[in-house]
Amino acid sequence: MQRDYVGRAIEVSIHVGLVILLVAACFLVLRPFLPLIAWGIIIAIAAYPGHQRLKKLLGGRNGLASVLSTIFLLALVIVPVILFAGSLVNGLQSLAARVREGAPLVPPLPERIQTWPIVGVHLKKLWAMASKDLSAALQTFAPQIKAVVPDLLVASAGVSLAVIEWVLSILIAGLLLGNSAKAGNTVRSLVNHLFGDKGPDFEELVCSTVRSVMTGIVGVAFIQSLFAALGFLLAGLPGAGLWAVIFLLAAVLQIGALVLVPAVIYMFVIASSTKAAVFLVWCVVVALMDNVLKPLLLGRGVAVPMAVVFLGVIGGFVAMGTIGLFVGAVLLSVGYKLAMAWLQETPAVRPEVSERTGAGDRDRAF
Repeated sequence: MQRDYVGRAIEVSIHVGLVILLVAACFLVLRPFLPLIAWGIIIAIAAYPGHQRLKKLLGGRNGLASVLSTIFLLALVIVPVILFAGSLVNGLQSLAARVREGAPLVPPLPERIQTWPIVGVHLKKLWAMASKDLSAALQTFAPQIKAVVPDLLVASAGVSLAVIEWVLSILIAGLLLGNSAKAGNTVRSLVNHLFGDKGPDFEELVCSTVRSVMTGIVGVAFIQSLFAALGFLLAGLPGAGLWAVIFLLAAVLQIGALVLVPAVIYMFVIASSTKAAVFLVWCVVVALMDNVLKPLLLGRGVAVPMAVVFLGVIGGFVAMGTIGLFVGAVLLSVGYKLAMAWLQETPAVRPEVSERTGAGDRDRAF
């Protein structure tokens, strides 16, 4: 009898070990594609309500609706890239060249600004101080900065790779939207196996969290970035594409307005006062745009603390690169909401424990 138990234990151990090896092998094979798949799933979840409305307008033709949804999503990525890719690459290469040559990054303050009444003298002192401090900092960290120059050049060359990753993710999202019924059944079966009776509730929580983060944070940041980039381009700001990318990253972190401040100051230095004033008004409109867009796009979405989004953006970028900026924020937000929902659940109390607790309360009451 004991030998039978030992034999069964060995057999079970072998089966479990083979399953673990199979899962590990599948993970190693899919590991390079996991960020693309994750981003594609997130895009599909966020775009599903719009896809359903389009499908209804087309008389229930799911295939045509998925193709049109995919084309629309691709246009949202490709059109801005075509408009600003050259400026982005040129901006990165120009920045790398100036750092390598030790050229000043802060241009001298124009004479017309120095002659402004009241504030002109103070601006001159502050500008000279900032330029001096920056130059000193560049000289102090010159070896480290020059070591980063090749990375800047590689980053400019990696723009095309990031675009390809986005395109592949959108294609994956399009395939999921085209097979939304099968994908929904698979996800529903998975969450029911993992969470039992609570499966539908957790499924709804995950979907609502993904859509809230995508529309209320990523979507708003993307729309703001398009308007900001348009202002950079029309104003003739050098390296408009690079400014737009920096603003997009800052907008996801909810600090996009901080990026507009140096851009406005730079425009007052290199452009006429009228042009710079118009650019200032445009930047104020862009900075306040999220106050209007968030209530419209977010609605009754699931609120997520900004600390979670910030950690997700930074951690996702370190772990997965450019796509990780957005995947990390969404995944960490979903994990946070699931953890909070799990912690807020009332644990089941065994009947005998409840009876003992009730008896103890009655004794204490008398």
